Amino acid sequence: MKTNARSEMKRILDHIRQALGQVPTAVEKLARVDPGMIHEHLRSQAYAMPSQSPALDDETRTLIYLAAALASSSQPCVRATLDKAHIQGIPREKILETVRIVRFAAASKVVSDAESVFEALEQFDQ
Repeated sequence: MKTNARSEMKRILDHIRQALGQVPTAVEKLARVDPGMIHEHLRSQAYAMPSQSPALDDETRTLIYLAAALASSSQPCVRATLDKAHIQGIPREKILETVRIVRFAAASKVVSDAESVFEALEQFDQ
């Protein structure tokens, strides 16, 4: 990596560190092996969470991101999002409510996925 590219990557990683409290290890490794993907990841982040006229406030965005990380079982993303929530001062009650919502959504999926089971059980009862 050239000196200019190295200093740009350092700036990017410093920005991530400031936002999250630390740089996730996967991001550190990615920066070394494919810096272009870091740029693409940041572009995607800017698309998903625009800085100009956002529809959602930062706290809501963080809680949604936490919910998505939990739902997709991404422990590194859960940890990074919790670090961000701590930096933002999001109260533990809001974090716990987010976890409860994700848990309920997962339980609701099981009920929905079992529709054919319920249908079959209705046939058994006849």
